[in-house]
Formats: sequence, structure tokens, C-alpha cells
Amino acid sequence: MKSLVCILLLLETFVLAVLGNNEISQQLRSEDSRQNPPQTDTVRDDASTDGQYCHLYFPDIHAALRELTATVTEQKANIRALETRLSDAEQAAEQQTLLLQELNKKNDEMSNLTQSQVEELRKENRDRQIAFSAGLMQSSSGNIGPFTTDIPLTYRNVFTNIGNAYSPITGVFTAPLRGAYMFRISVYGPASQATPSTVSIIKNGQHVVIAHAHQAGNVVNSSNGAVLLLEVGDVVYVTLLANRRISDSQSNHNTFSGYLLFPLREQ
Repeated sequence: MKSLVCILLLLETFVLAVLGNNEISQQLRSEDSRQNPPQTDTVRDDASTDGQYCHLYFPDIHAALRELTATVTEQKANIRALETRLSDAEQAAEQQTLLLQELNKKNDEMSNLTQSQVEELRKENRDRQIAFSAGLMQSSSGNIGPFTTDIPLTYRNVFTNIGNAYSPITGVFTAPLRGAYMFRISVYGPASQATPSTVSIIKNGQHVVIAHAHQAGNVVNSSNGAVLLLEVGDVVYVTLLANRRISDSQSNHNTFSGYLLFPLREQ
């Protein structure tokens, strides 16, 4: 019995405590409501204001983004152009480097030439300077021919003989180099009804071309020439054909000339 009474007293005490706490909570909420009225309208106004700001600033942001995109595109184009120019410059520099290396190589080769090789090159260049020209008579004048056979003519009045390939003693040109040579002859003779004036360029004993003139009324003249391919040692000279006559004086009407056009490599 005593135990039951004790339990009832404990229950009563717990209920009173719970009720007391609820009343205290309600009082606290009421006091807080009086001191802090609701902020619903203010929050709504703030949200409205923020929406207006967003509405005002979003168009400007889009414009700025478009401008930024255009600027980036332009910069990309400029970068590509610069990359192309840089590539072209690098290729040009590489070509210049190769050319410089080739020039340096040639310079080294020339620097390594011995004195004997230099002299040999100089001699070769001197040998390539070949030219001559000569008239038939030195001091006298008169007619030559006719003869019953062809006879070689000796042009003794030498005007030029660079390379000394022509002999004024024999009238023969001897090729010192393999190459292409140009030869020319001129012929002059007295007027005659019966005897023409005819001379011929001969290469190694073979007829090449002639210069021929013939008329009864007055003096005659003619000329001719040819480019000949000569090997080393080939000979060229002029002959007066049989039964022909020419005439000359210190005026040098009859001439024989030749020169090297260009050398050719030995086969």
C-alpha cells in the first residue's frame, strides 16, 4: 500500500512538470512574437529587388560575353597568322643555312688547293684563250696563181695569235683543245674572163667551205666561214684551188681568222 502511494505521488509530480514546461514555451513564443514581428513583406521586397537587378544586369553580361567571344576568335586568327609567318621564316632560315654551308664548303675546297693546282688552273684558263687573224702578204703586193693543182696558202701578216695555235710559217692552225672553233676567210682577185678567184677551208685534208668570186668587168671579192668541232691536234688551213688566181697588197684583202668558241670535255 505504501508502494502504490509512492508511485502515484511520482506520477503527479511528472505531470505537473510537463505542464509547467509547455506554459513556459508558449510564453516565450508569445514574447518573441511581440519583440520580432514577421518579416514576410521585407523578404518579399528584397527578392523583388534582386530580381530587378538580375533583369537589369543579364543583358549586359550577354553583350560582354559576345564581345569576349569575338575578341578570342580574332586573337586565334592572329595566332594562326603568326604561326604561318614563323613557319615560313624557319624554312627561309633553313635554306639560308644550307646555302651558307655550301658556300663554306666551296671556300674550304678552294682554300685546300695547292700552289701547283692553282698554277694548273691558271694555265688551263690561258690555254682556253685561243684566237688568231692574219693577212696574206706582209709587205709586197701582186697576184698568186693560177697553178695546176691546189696549193696551201700561208698568211704571213699576223694581226693576232693568242695561244700561238696558228703558224705563220706553214699557214696551219693546230687545235690545242677539244672544242668548237669559228673560222672565216676572205678572197680578193682581179677582174678576168677566164680565171675565177676561189679559196677553200680545209680540215685534216678535207674540203669544208669555199669563198668564190668571178666577173669580167672589175675586181672581185667574197668571204665565207664555218664552225668546226676539232679534237686536239686537228689542223685547219686554206688552199687556193687549181686554175684560180687571187690578188693582194698591203691593204690585206685576203685574210684567214679563227678562234675558240668554247672547249669541250675529252671523250
